[in-house]
Amino acid sequence: MIIKEGLKYSKEHEWVRVEDGEAYVGITDYAQNALGDVVFVELPEIGAGLNAGDSLGVVESVKAASDVYTPVAGTVIKVNQELTENPGKINESPYEAWIAVIKLSDPSQLDELMDEKEYKEFCSKEG
Repeated sequence: MIIKEGLKYSKEHEWVRVEDGEAYVGITDYAQNALGDVVFVELPEIGAGLNAGDSLGVVESVKAASDVYTPVAGTVIKVNQELTENPGKINESPYEAWIAVIKLSDPSQLDELMDEKEYKEFCSKEG
């Protein structure tokens, strides 16, 4: 299982990378591994206002469909259209295959998320 440094992690296995007040959100290696081969990704609408914990979209695999939740509040400003053509990119490189970019409305919410060490410990208790 790969856990990247410098990202924030949620208990629902999403990762967040912040650049200039914008949060790139995707699912972790742990999540994509649990899902299996990803065959479809439903992206959010650009301009959608979301609260932390809201559904950001859906990732469907050969095993199941799973909601992806945003760990932070804000407005969707970009979606990764590449995932509609190539959803398996999430399996290949989960930390590059972001789902959406959210303009943060409350950056302090990042403090409530786990760093890589805390997330690794969290995952070891899940298995």
